[in-house]
Amino acid sequence: MLGFIIKRVLGMIPSLAAISVLAFIVIQLPPGDFVTTLVAQAAEAGDTIDDAKMAVLRQRYGVGDPILVQYFRWIGGILQGDFGYSFEWNQPVSQLVWERMGMTSLMSFITLMFIWAIALPIGIYSAVNKYSFGDYAATLFGFIGMATPNFLLAIVLMYISTIWFGNSVGGLFSPEYVKADWSLAKIWDFAKHIWIPVLVLGTAGTAALIRVMRANLLDELNKPYVEAARAKGLPEVKLILAYPVRVAINPFISTVGWVLPTLISGELIVSTVLNLPTAGPLLLQALKSQDMFLAGAFLLMIGALVLIGTLLSDILLAIIDPRIRLS
Repeated sequence: MLGFIIKRVLGMIPSLAAISVLAFIVIQLPPGDFVTTLVAQAAEAGDTIDDAKMAVLRQRYGVGDPILVQYFRWIGGILQGDFGYSFEWNQPVSQLVWERMGMTSLMSFITLMFIWAIALPIGIYSAVNKYSFGDYAATLFGFIGMATPNFLLAIVLMYISTIWFGNSVGGLFSPEYVKADWSLAKIWDFAKHIWIPVLVLGTAGTAALIRVMRANLLDELNKPYVEAARAKGLPEVKLILAYPVRVAINPFISTVGWVLPTLISGELIVSTVLNLPTAGPLLLQALKSQDMFLAGAFLLMIGALVLIGTLLSDILLAIIDPRIRLS
């Protein structure tokens, strides 16, 4: 296992290098640069920026250099822990990224736990009690969950939270706790706000995994090894959990590789509607204003999450499924 992990971690290095190149190419694709955006904003305000000042600005922000020079300057700084400087926010990119990615990662982790906690037992029940009322109810929930737009669900839950529970609309904290230090009161306030984005982000994923779990478990329930275990007199609940569920749960584990970046990138609209201090809205604004270092850092972090999630899912699959042999 240790050798497998070391080999995979070393294999992530060229993958990260390729991701960094692609991320830098993506942020360079739109025409113009950050200085062009500044000029457009000045024109909207009725000001003008002459060519000489534009040249000075390009020299200041480093966007006038050839693309290879810009890339190696950027990636060289990242290797030294310097993600560059945000043009628009006038702050170090690392400060903005870690502040937003920390809250985004926490929300994504809670959402992932919510998805697993709901989808696993319902999927098992739906498969074991095929064509029952509970199975039809789970199927109906799955169809509704996958068909309902996240932004619409977010608006409905905001209304419920405000009218029924009296919580402030939007954000992850009440106004008095936004800048406050962490305490039990702030944690409780966070818990009162986090359920809305978790429920919105987790609904579609939960609905999809219920269907996946049901389909996979139905394939396993009538296989010979299950019938043999049942013939030995094992209790039905123990039999199902010990054998077919252990095999059918593989898709749950494999979702770690894609669900983390999906949650982070998919929370863009939800975070905008709910006014959440997460990575999505900041990444969108960085792309719109062509704040290249900030946008590139976010894209690189999301790519790294894909690799880390895939590594975690492979390790967990090897631990849970005895059929998998890393050697």
